[in-house]
Amino acid sequence: MVKHIVLYRLKENVDKEAAVKLIASVLEPLVGQIPGLLHLEIRRAYNGMDYALYSEFESREALSAYSVHPLHLEAKTHFSHLLETRVAADYDL
Repeated sequence: MVKHIVLYRLKENVDKEAAVKLIASVLEPLVGQIPGLLHLEIRRAYNGMDYALYSEFESREALSAYSVHPLHLEAKTHFSHLLETRVAADYDL
């Protein structure tokens, strides 16, 4: 199993509460639709970042496939313009 954690900072002029709700509404439903994606959650963050994405994948291959999956790419079109900074880390369990 692979755990994938991403921290994001949103652009200054963005309504952060609304943005996090939007992002969660388009990404969280991908569980069950993309093979190998076992869990995904979006939450508000603090201490320098605006929100965190936590997800679990069956394997490194599943994580790689998710990153280019058409449903994931389409979901990102709804919020990528809101993002300022992204920091990610992955690790095996």
